[in-house]
Amino acid sequence: MTVTHRVHIQCAAAEAAAGVPGVAALQPALADRLALAAARVHQAVTSETAPCREAAGIRCERAPDGGWQVEVRCIVHADRRVVDVAGQVRAEVHNAVAGYLAQHCTTDHVTVQVTVTRTM
Repeated sequence: MTVTHRVHIQCAAAEAAAGVPGVAALQPALADRLALAAARVHQAVTSETAPCREAAGIRCERAPDGGWQVEVRCIVHADRRVVDVAGQVRAEVHNAVAGYLAQHCTTDHVTVQVTVTRTM
């Protein structure tokens, strides 16, 4: 799959994760923040559509077995049980990415890892 597919996978995962009750925000890593800043500059220069902004807390890459590994970094509301929210995020992201891949005629294996960076 191309880089465009990776961006769409990240956007699907970000949308699914952000929609889970109890998720306050996605936590971008420093590399994500720099990439987002570079994407904004690139968009301004070339007038292209920007990548999904919410994907900053998502990292996805091809697994050695040919599937996809998706990492989600999120912040959870303090009044929620972290383990419950993380489990639901994992399930929702898995379903969203698997659904996207199924629409594009592939049955690649999807592994999702959720890291809660803090509560607020």
